[in-house]
Amino acid sequence: MRERGAQAEARVREHLRIRGWTLLDQNWSCRWGELDLVMSQGERLLVVEVKGRRSPSWALRSVDRNKRRRIARAIDCWRAQHPNRGDSLLTVVIAVVPLPPTAGAVRWVCVHELC
Repeated sequence: MRERGAQAEARVREHLRIRGWTLLDQNWSCRWGELDLVMSQGERLLVVEVKGRRSPSWALRSVDRNKRRRIARAIDCWRAQHPNRGDSLLTVVIAVVPLPPTAGAVRWVCVHELC
């Protein structure tokens, strides 16, 4: 399972790198939660929750209210430890990666209440 998750994260990371995003942190954690990918592009900050699943609907269901709350707290923690990034424009997305990897394109879902 961890191997599939690592493959999904690598796929998303490379997809974003090709589009000009720079990786700041991967699997960053604090007592409140974990951030799969933290990336930047100029003054923009992108936090990505990567979900590799056979079914996109299951991937989205796995990011429930409690998970979103943990992500929000982890973002606050990350920003507190990176004050030079505190004013960056933040976007939070869920990247749904089809498994197996040949099953299709990555689907992006913005988590509006965390943006």
